[in-house]
Amino acid sequence: MKKKVVAFVCVHNSCRSQMAEGWAKHLGGDVLEVYSAGTEEYPEVKHGAVQVMEESLIDMSDHYPKLLSDIPAEIDILITMGCNVSCPFVPCKHQEDWGLEDPSGGPIEGFRNTRDLIKKKVELLIDRVKKGEL
Repeated sequence: MKKKVVAFVCVHNSCRSQMAEGWAKHLGGDVLEVYSAGTEEYPEVKHGAVQVMEESLIDMSDHYPKLLSDIPAEIDILITMGCNVSCPFVPCKHQEDWGLEDPSGGPIEGFRNTRDLIKKKVELLIDRVKKGEL
């Protein structure tokens, strides 16, 4: 089975899309080629995101925010995180919005809740890919 190219996109690529990239690489590396990006520049991945992913034994210490121009132009699956902004047009075969609240600026528990929700959504995505639905 040829891997599906998936990109997780939000505004800064500093939290939710980074966690989604981490989970997708960890859980679906056999069926997904995974990227994440943002629509605006940002200096670093949020410490809370890195911390809660470490709690799940996923190392994101080398992750950094990327822009749409840093990822492949041809995407099979585009997942937006719920940015409350209109994302620029990205050619893809399938697109969906996960509508996730940004935990940035809140307590660490918000990051944990977002991490766990993203894990469930990534697991469902991988299952759909394996079943040939996407």
